[in-house]
Amino acid sequence: MRSRRFASVLLIVLTMPMAIGALSACTSSRSPYLDSGEVSRDPQRARELHAKATRALHNDPAEAERLLREALAADLYHGPSHNNLGILLLDKGQLYEAANEFEWARKLMPGHPDPRVNLALTLESAGQFDRALGTYTAALEAYENYLPALQGRARLQIAIGETDETTIPALEQIALRGDEEWRDWARLWQTKLGE
Repeated sequence: MRSRRFASVLLIVLTMPMAIGALSACTSSRSPYLDSGEVSRDPQRARELHAKATRALHNDPAEAERLLREALAADLYHGPSHNNLGILLLDKGQLYEAANEFEWARKLMPGHPDPRVNLALTLESAGQFDRALGTYTAALEAYENYLPALQGRARLQIAIGETDETTIPALEQIALRGDEEWRDWARLWQTKLGE
């Protein structure tokens, strides 16, 4: 069972094509996922491989990683594959590589909060707490009141002793909308911070 800390790592199972924005860090014509170094674009193949990888994530992470890398070889600009590859790399403790994948996903999926939450978890694991808080906030800007971002930010604020005016309202939302474990945690901290 995963720890509470990583309980909000999110899997993207989107199958629709993602819009491609301006990608300053993603402009290389060389793909890190292909030996030939050529960037190909086969979005349909990438979506199919991503779907297979998503089914294998929990049972066979090595196979899921292989499929995600193959999906990215088919279409380097498939954001959900970058996000899920980042999750696998984060689980393996490869923080730098995971952060790189979440950055790709964040740029390719500008309105989606999941890559931001996952990047925040990675930054938090690396001890970069200020950057993690800022990234949780960015996730909330992408999707207001997004529960995993509220949970992550509030938990980190409390853990590092940097609560602010956003903490109590976040705890209220978590107490209302979280699962039982998160509701209990939020109520406990509402009481502690209210004293």
